[in-house]
Amino acid sequence: MTDNNTGSSTGLVEGLYSLGAPIEDHKAPAGPIDQKWTRRKFEAALVNPTNRRRMSVIIVGTGLAGGAAAATLGEAGYHVKSFCFQDSPRRAHSIAAQGGINAAKNYKEDGDSVQRLFYDTVKGGDYRSRETNVYRLAEVSANIIDQCVAQGVPFAREYGGLLDNRSFGGVQVSRTFYARGQTGQQLLIGAYQALERQVAAGTVEAFTRHEMLEVIVDDAGDGSGPRARGIIARDLVTGEIETHLADAVVLASGGYGNVFFLSTNAMGSNVTASWRAHRKGAYMANPCYTQIHPTCIPVSGEHQSKLTLMSESLRNDGRIWVPKRREDCDKDPRELGEDDRDYYLERIYPSFGNLVPRDIASRQAKNVCDEGRGVGPVVGDFRRGVYLDFADAIERLGRHAVEEKYGNLFDMYARITGENPYETPMRIYPAVHYVMGGLWVDYDLESSIPGLFVAGEANYSDHGANRLGASALMQGLADGYFVLPNTIRDYLAKAPANKLTEDSPSVVEARTAVEERTQRLLAINGERSVDSFHRELGNIMWEYCGMERSEEGLRKAIDLIRGLREEFWRNVRVLGAGDTLNQSLEKAGRVADFLELGELMCIDALHRRESCGGHFRAESQTEDGEALRHDDEFAYVAAWEFTPPEGGEQEGVGAGMGAPVLHKEDLVYEFIELKQRSYK
Repeated sequence: MTDNNTGSSTGLVEGLYSLGAPIEDHKAPAGPIDQKWTRRKFEAALVNPTNRRRMSVIIVGTGLAGGAAAATLGEAGYHVKSFCFQDSPRRAHSIAAQGGINAAKNYKEDGDSVQRLFYDTVKGGDYRSRETNVYRLAEVSANIIDQCVAQGVPFAREYGGLLDNRSFGGVQVSRTFYARGQTGQQLLIGAYQALERQVAAGTVEAFTRHEMLEVIVDDAGDGSGPRARGIIARDLVTGEIETHLADAVVLASGGYGNVFFLSTNAMGSNVTASWRAHRKGAYMANPCYTQIHPTCIPVSGEHQSKLTLMSESLRNDGRIWVPKRREDCDKDPRELGEDDRDYYLERIYPSFGNLVPRDIASRQAKNVCDEGRGVGPVVGDFRRGVYLDFADAIERLGRHAVEEKYGNLFDMYARITGENPYETPMRIYPAVHYVMGGLWVDYDLESSIPGLFVAGEANYSDHGANRLGASALMQGLADGYFVLPNTIRDYLAKAPANKLTEDSPSVVEARTAVEERTQRLLAINGERSVDSFHRELGNIMWEYCGMERSEEGLRKAIDLIRGLREEFWRNVRVLGAGDTLNQSLEKAGRVADFLELGELMCIDALHRRESCGGHFRAESQTEDGEALRHDDEFAYVAAWEFTPPEGGEQEGVGAGMGAPVLHKEDLVYEFIELKQRSYK
């Protein structure tokens, strides 16, 4: 078994993975792309209102995707169990999104349309996303805005009362609706209100401060095969391990950017829900596709535990530059005239300028800093920062207008840095923000485990190798309000009717695995803290699987991660006990999963010997340093199947993973022409 002549006598490719059978999405109907979603909704089986009341759905996560899905399914009459590890659904990380939400409404009459949003998204993702899912996303985007306005979301408006729009990277139209720099917060409050209405009505049962630690997969014995039928969760306050059963399970648990330790994600964001499902048979797709956001407050030293995002919307009016000469980098930027400044994005990409996609803006910021032209304090071996300057915008629009559009973002920057961005240019630098990879899903958002659906950032389906700004909120609400409620009913109408109990073998097996894994973590009693392992893993990932990857670096990273994981299970120190509030135990379980995910990300990045979007292989670039795809070899989704280590292990207890199995889903482009991206 070989792949590009790199196989070995052991049957492994690159000595790291094996090839499995190809996969396809069989759920998207045939026919014109603009009729597929209408046809799928009509063909999906219905569940009558009486039967809905007898059916239950578990939803893990209360961000925009999970909160919207729980509210909508509750409104439809299903019994929903909603889980979040925060103390309130309102603390879901969707609240941190700042800049806006895309929708093809064409309010500016500047040439926008569903087709253009579809095209921009596929192109922005460097032609590595599934056409059918992306078109549906563009198609339902307009409905999202109407839904949110009806909920009272306070979108910014023009003088005449119409909703305002602004532009984001990778597009030449204004399609982004926003509420100053608080768009995620306002949208989440809308979804939260809808969710709480259903909690009060009794259709939704909310479980806060609960963390999913295992998915229950049961074979009904009727020939239908294994299906997701519930979860094992830990009450984070009491430490109690709980069993929750349902007819279907939805994961809307967000992304895994915290595998890098330093990211813009909330400290609690993790991969555990998705990874436990992956270990039970859900394929993990394109895990190496990581969004590096170009507009973040730079690292200031070793003391930091997270980074802060400054909205991409700032690139509408702010101009990005660095000094032309290295010797000017430590000067006050206000002392440098126009002739001394390099507005490098405007110079390299005249058509898009400062609004190039995130992956391109991030790499160019890294390039100028690597040249020694970065600004700000020296951290490590060089200056990690470029200027985001609003002097021209303030002169053109006036300070009051800038405050109206970006005031809370400027205030946040000033509080964190102690600098006044109205007077001195902001300093920004790329940081890990979002992940395009996630659990593989079909057109119905169903994973490779029947009955397990995945929504929002937790799935891989819509963004390819790079996400355009303001599309995360669009996908989360599209999945939660409009897609999942229409597709999950087809599954529920046909799901087996057998009832599980807490004594069923599959339930006992899942619960026992969680209990044994918890006890093992507590029993190690080593010498190193959980955070020290997490920080070291993050350093490895950023150095070798960050903005630039190479074969040599990725192979080194895999070896380093394996060694770190072995030490973790031998030498980590988890304080406290398992039957009470224990944040050390929470972190340990999450870092254990990150240590396995990190290896898979590096294997995925190593096997994909091309550059595309956020995945930049040093060996695959054009003469002028742009990402170089190889469509003849890699125009597919890489869907990875988990394999236990050789010799086996008790599920959920020990460390390690076997050689993963790669299943390829070929990407066939019928409605968009494959071509090299250009924003020049």
